[in-house]
Amino acid sequence: MVEFDAIRPYNDAEVPAVLRRLIQDQELLSILAGYHFARLNRWMPGLVKRLVSAGLRREARQINSVEGFQQRVEPYLDRLIERSVADVTYSGLDRLSTDKSYLFLANHRDIVMDPAFVNYALYHAGYPTPRIAIGDNLLQRPFVSDLMRLNKSFIVHRSVTVRREKLQVYQTLSAYISHSITTGHSIWIAQAEGRAKDGKDETDTAIVKMLCMSRKGEGFADIIRSLNIVPVSIAYEWDPCDHRKARELEQRARTGTYVKEPGEDDRSIAKGLTGYKGHVHVAFGEPLTGDFPDAKAVAREADRQILLNYRLQPSNYLAVEQLSHAQACLAGSAIIENWRSRFEPGQLVAEQARFDQRLGDCPAAERDSWLLQYANPVVSVAASAALSYEGAEQA
Repeated sequence: MVEFDAIRPYNDAEVPAVLRRLIQDQELLSILAGYHFARLNRWMPGLVKRLVSAGLRREARQINSVEGFQQRVEPYLDRLIERSVADVTYSGLDRLSTDKSYLFLANHRDIVMDPAFVNYALYHAGYPTPRIAIGDNLLQRPFVSDLMRLNKSFIVHRSVTVRREKLQVYQTLSAYISHSITTGHSIWIAQAEGRAKDGKDETDTAIVKMLCMSRKGEGFADIIRSLNIVPVSIAYEWDPCDHRKARELEQRARTGTYVKEPGEDDRSIAKGLTGYKGHVHVAFGEPLTGDFPDAKAVAREADRQILLNYRLQPSNYLAVEQLSHAQACLAGSAIIENWRSRFEPGQLVAEQARFDQRLGDCPAAERDSWLLQYANPVVSVAASAALSYEGAEQA
């Protein structure tokens, strides 16, 4: 539909032209040349770029659709994931149907890998991959925008600041998401704008309200049910960007602000893609089919499921042991009692050594911020479990 042209992913008819543009993009060719042929590229960059371009041209001849592009990319993504994790596990896929479209409302830790792991799970289980919401702040380079829109990403215009324009942007975004769901296309969107750098996963009610903006005259609960919202929880044992996040958190706490350096998002994307993540678990929750009265109720249920399904790892518990205020929050909680018994002794020894090394590599002033990223999920999971228990008792 024309009204969505500014934000929608590319369609099949646009694929050949976009690929021709990418093959000629000098910045993309330089990056690929430096990554795959680092030594030779230092001596003969022009030749290496021509070789890379020729290789891309051969690949492009076999691609004439978005699905074809994803099929060609999938083996590379598989290898990238396998090289950067100890293992990846999934749960909850049995709750989904292959003939339904869903809105996957997910916690957000990594710019690219969060939706990539969701795609990985759905693709290998035989489900259609979703359209992915991505902020325009990450699409400053034309080739990045082309690659993301080829991979079923749609644009969220976060850089708009004028109130009237922002309202129109969100109206269009809301309409596009509803249109996608009703026409059989699933959606992935983060539960809040930006990554949860402090390890606290909380659904922003503004996101829920945005989803309903374009459907005036319909009942709120009916809209929520029609969107087939599925809370998704992703837990990384190790966050490749944890030191970067700790630096930002420390500076914000000390100065009240943080200004990103040029290219910082690009470096975070690269680090998130290639850095070691350890054990990763992605949990798909139950679709929200209840009679929710407002955005706060939806957010509470999404948070409950995300935290209920969050897979805690030794790194989380080890961080708690280093923070006295986290221990105070968890006093008397069963979640930390005998936690070591839940893991293999060999795993504990290896992860303790990795924990000590990563903490030691962090500047002293930033260590509390680093620790909080790993300790806060334990505190949040325990608090959510306590609230669920109290709710059950009252019922």
